[in-house]
Amino acid sequence: MLPAMTDWTCADLYDANEGRVQVAEGVFLALGARKRFAGPIETIKVFEDNPLVKAALAEPGEGRVLVVDGGASMRSALVGDRLAASGADNGWAGIVVYGCVRDRAVIDEIDIGVRCLGTTPRRSTKHGFGERGVPLRFAGVSFEPGAWLYADEDGILVAPGPLTGA
Repeated sequence: MLPAMTDWTCADLYDANEGRVQVAEGVFLALGARKRFAGPIETIKVFEDNPLVKAALAEPGEGRVLVVDGGASMRSALVGDRLAASGADNGWAGIVVYGCVRDRAVIDEIDIGVRCLGTTPRRSTKHGFGERGVPLRFAGVSFEPGAWLYADEDGILVAPGPLTGA
């Protein structure tokens, strides 16, 4: 199982589990007060529309990581300070957005880890389009619901399950 949150690094996990892990391309900004986070993956696929993201973060996170494929859109934010706070309050370990977020300064004060491609002040649409619980692929990595994601200051790893040997 995962060592205490301060007892592992992605570099050490990679070294101990090489061949078992995928390494995401280093394209993500690291936001949020939680710089290191890990947990089982929950997935959402949307494009410039965030009601599914809002609904997921309002549910009990139970230490999971919400991975959102936003199609790499840099035109609107899929997560802002209110959704990040909702995720933290509901026990989500982190949020990875293949797209933008907003309210960066406030998110940096919230006890949740956030990774994203960038920031924009523009909000998303509110139509509720998208899919949840589907396999995703971006940044050179496959994200399957139930797989494990590890993120720290060096990057993001994805493994089929919990890792040992850090």
